[in-house]
Amino acid sequence: MVIVFLVFSGFLLPCLGEFRQELMKMNLRKEDGVRCSYHSECASDCCLVNFDSGGTFCAPRSRKTMPCLPQVKGAINIICPCRAGLSCKSHDPYCLPRCHLI
Repeated sequence: MVIVFLVFSGFLLPCLGEFRQELMKMNLRKEDGVRCSYHSECASDCCLVNFDSGGTFCAPRSRKTMPCLPQVKGAINIICPCRAGLSCKSHDPYCLPRCHLI
C-alpha cells in the first residue's frame, strides 16, 4: 500500500505543481495600462515602452492593418505583435509591417 501511495504521489504531485503555476500565471496577469517589466506579466503578452513617462505598460495586441512586430522573447517592445489569427507582414521594405489575415 505504501508503494502504491508513493507511485501515485510521484505522478500526481508534479502535475499539481504545474497546474498551480499555470493557475497563478492566469490570475496574476496584468490588465492593459498597468506597469510591467516583461511580456509574460501582461494578459495580452505585450509590454510596451512609454517614452513620455519613461516607463513600460501592458498594451493590447495589434489589430488588423495596425503596425506590428513579431513576438520576441525580450522584456519590452515599442510595438505589439498581432492578435491571434493575424500575421505580421511587410509588403514594402520601407514601411513598418502590419497585421494581416493569414
